[in-house]
Amino acid sequence: MTVARTWAVALSGLRGDLVEVEADVSSQTPEFSIIGLPDKALGEAGRRVRNACTNRGLDLPKRRITVNLSPASLPKRGSGFDVAIAVAALATSVEMDAARVATTVHVGELGLDGRLRPVPGVLPSVIAAQRAGHRRIVVPTANAAEARLVDGVEVFAAACLAEVVRWHGGSSDAAELVAVEASTNAALDENPLDLADVVGQPEAVDALIVAAAGGHHLLMSGPPGAGKTMLARRLPGILPPLDDEAALSVASVRSLAGDTVTRLSRTPPFESPHHGATTAALIGGGSGVVRPGAIARASEGVLFLDEGGEFPASVLDALRQPLESGTIQVHRSGIAATYPARFQLVVATNPCPCGQYGVPGGVCECPPQAIRRYTRRLSGPLLDRIDIDLRLHRVSSARQEGSARVVSSAEARGRVAEARARAARRWSSTAWRRNADVPGTWLRGPAAPPPEVLRPLDTALRRGSLTLRGYDRLLRVAWTVADLAGHDGLRLDDVGRALYLRQGAVA
Repeated sequence: MTVARTWAVALSGLRGDLVEVEADVSSQTPEFSIIGLPDKALGEAGRRVRNACTNRGLDLPKRRITVNLSPASLPKRGSGFDVAIAVAALATSVEMDAARVATTVHVGELGLDGRLRPVPGVLPSVIAAQRAGHRRIVVPTANAAEARLVDGVEVFAAACLAEVVRWHGGSSDAAELVAVEASTNAALDENPLDLADVVGQPEAVDALIVAAAGGHHLLMSGPPGAGKTMLARRLPGILPPLDDEAALSVASVRSLAGDTVTRLSRTPPFESPHHGATTAALIGGGSGVVRPGAIARASEGVLFLDEGGEFPASVLDALRQPLESGTIQVHRSGIAATYPARFQLVVATNPCPCGQYGVPGGVCECPPQAIRRYTRRLSGPLLDRIDIDLRLHRVSSARQEGSARVVSSAEARGRVAEARARAARRWSSTAWRRNADVPGTWLRGPAAPPPEVLRPLDTALRRGSLTLRGYDRLLRVAWTVADLAGHDGLRLDDVGRALYLRQGAVA
């Protein structure tokens, strides 16, 4: 036949669109052309495909081969279309099962020797294929474990193009090749640090449990050595394990970032970008292909900004939109990608550049202008999106503080799970399960507590010391405090505790 068809996947962020790959052979000047808005990497696929076929003994027709990627209006990027283009081109002259070829999705890059090389984004590609109703997919051997994480899809992992042709019913005498191995990445830490390691700071530990129970954003300020980083790194250990949907989303983002994915991790991710990171590193970007940034990699987990006062103000303000919407949209020239951004923000900062301002026994030598400039890095709109403002002091006596009651991560995780279960039951008739996700219109409307309970918040709102956004965030924290205390309804002391945490808990 002169026209053959198969399928590939075009990724835009985590969204995958099925692309029909059509190959046509005509009696004109020999040429291999690809049409349908390919980028430069995809435009070079013709030379890779021709050499790969020749080196596997699968000669293409010495005529004009035109490959169309449909829909033509959808931009296509990357080398993941190579295998689909090769199979469609070969199917015009090699005897293969046309029906099988036409219903199979192919993902992978071709080497000049015909081997299938791994590509990023295989997991979201398989998910997109499954949702579109396709049940067979061909991937490189190095991506096999990742592709098989999706149920209901038949995955064929191939080492070279000849294996793919034989799988489709064609014949090839090409010798077997050693499969390209996946790159090795550092293993994920599946053993989070224990909260019991924290010496003293009982108020800080309590605030951390409140943040975990409700999914609230947290700001910790205090001098160096007060334990801010130590507390933040133990937050993932007290969060509930990820469910199937969240774990699949986390793995998909890791796949797009180029990491090797072999299984679903149930531990919430923890991202801690350096304070020298650019806005693009935080929100995502890149040339040609938009890679997920730290915000997307932290989705369903914790984004920790250590030394928050050292981050450029423009980088910090880039957090404002994803904090509200739960998604991050990255726009580049001719490229748009949307990534999940359901992260829990934790910011740690010193009171001044030297860290000694207002510290008992400390001597601050920073000029007033430097202190103001340092503290203003965290803008008012960003601070208004943070639920808990925690002020820490240094531990005064290790012996005395060490005698205080220690809370382990296992104990804290149990309290967090109970509080989240209580919240889920309360919001069971709605689309929300965490207190941090409930909109203010609902908290002030159908779920509003009695007026006497809200009186402290109403007073602060009238005085101008609280915005309406801050009012709603305080209500969410108050509900979390009530859940941890086992209260069926919101009480005045729950609101008072939320105000205390919002205005700065002195530890």
